[in-house]
Amino acid sequence: MPKIIHTMIRVLDPARSLKFYAEGFDFAITHRLDFDSFSLIYIKNSDNDFEIELTHNFSRTEPYTHGDGYGHYAFVTSDLDQMHDKLSRLGYAPLEIKEFKKDGTLLARFFFVQDPDGYKIEVLQEGGHYR
Repeated sequence: MPKIIHTMIRVLDPARSLKFYAEGFDFAITHRLDFDSFSLIYIKNSDNDFEIELTHNFSRTEPYTHGDGYGHYAFVTSDLDQMHDKLSRLGYAPLEIKEFKKDGTLLARFFFVQDPDGYKIEVLQEGGHYR
């Protein structure tokens, strides 16, 4: 059976991206491949097998656009309020916590934050479908 192992995003400043993911989500470099014109930097934290591949094209000077197809990727946490406070203290400006309900039943508590390259990240309270 196929297993998903990583997603790739293009970053303008890898140091800035690595700092964001380390401070905000405890991600560290697991593997790095440096070539003449680009680097591939794989990151994850100890709770994941899934990695984010940060691709840095050396000649790129303008921010990447995300078009109208990219949505977000998501993290789940056991303490959403603590995670929101942590990202706020670090200066990453997460949006307010929201609740998603259907017929009066709470389905999810979550907030969004953007990484330094503008990629949207949803952070969800662990529970129900989100584990």
